[in-house]
Amino acid sequence: MPLHMRFGAEDLLRCRFAISPLGQTHEAIRTLRRRERHAYHLPWLRRIGRAAEGLELSELLLLMPRYGGYTPDFLGPPPEVPDASFEDEMARLRATDPTIARYELALSLRCTPGAADSPRGRAMLDDPAATVARLADVTERAWRALIEPDWPRLRALLEADIAYRSRQLANGGLERLFQDLRPRMSFADRVLTVHTARIPPVTQTLGGRGVLLVPSVFVWPDVVSGFVPPWQPTVIYPARGVGGLWQEPDAEAPDALVRLVGANRAAILTGLVEPASTTVLARRHRLAPSSVSAHLSVLRAAGLLVSRRQGHQVLYERTPLALSVLAGG
Repeated sequence: MPLHMRFGAEDLLRCRFAISPLGQTHEAIRTLRRRERHAYHLPWLRRIGRAAEGLELSELLLLMPRYGGYTPDFLGPPPEVPDASFEDEMARLRATDPTIARYELALSLRCTPGAADSPRGRAMLDDPAATVARLADVTERAWRALIEPDWPRLRALLEADIAYRSRQLANGGLERLFQDLRPRMSFADRVLTVHTARIPPVTQTLGGRGVLLVPSVFVWPDVVSGFVPPWQPTVIYPARGVGGLWQEPDAEAPDALVRLVGANRAAILTGLVEPASTTVLARRHRLAPSSVSAHLSVLRAAGLLVSRRQGHQVLYERTPLALSVLAGG
């Protein structure tokens, strides 16, 4: 059923994007349980299968009802900054107020018949501080096993999605921003309609807080919302380009790509398996740094690369479009 998020004048000025590695971790855990719905992720599911089998996730999964129930917001709170690190988000999770934790745990357990009165449910509610610590430990192990090895690739896709939607917002406002997310989301008359599993329909007045928009690799085909106060109103939506996320390019640049962009640009794009700086790429390809910089600028302008600052250097990464091109897609 729909969630209607009503915007005031101030809310229109307070829409922002963020990336959440913590949120991606919990959505990856859900994907393990619902793999039949996620054909896009089959290569990833096969590759991490053994690592996933070594995780004890039953306590977390008890708080992730299968059919539209409530998961405690403190497990994946709306990010406070656009690009928080996993470590920062984990510190925030571990610092959860036990009173808030107990309230949200109780809400979640009520979504599964008998869960609140089960031995595990009672243990969670009797000592919410210890429960938070256990859930944080499990989440951290899941991050190391499921997400961290592929995080540069996932982050590149999420950053590319935000760049695209920022252009949509600049060119046509919120209506254009949500246009290609129909019918899951739509915007008209200052109301954002999000079709979620909520029953019955709910109208939420934002009250000047705006909306946080968080792209996700694993949430497709759903859109997730409904964070309860005091949390920031948030919408988690499927990022563009998931279909080509796990395609692996050939080791050598395809001839067609060489003819399209030139031998040096094709070699740089093909060899950029991990994020790298201009200096590293110049050394690797035996080119002048100024030449590599020029090639990178062209590839980035074409939507094949994204860049981010890390300390005193700028790292370049391939986008999902680049992966698709290299795989012949």
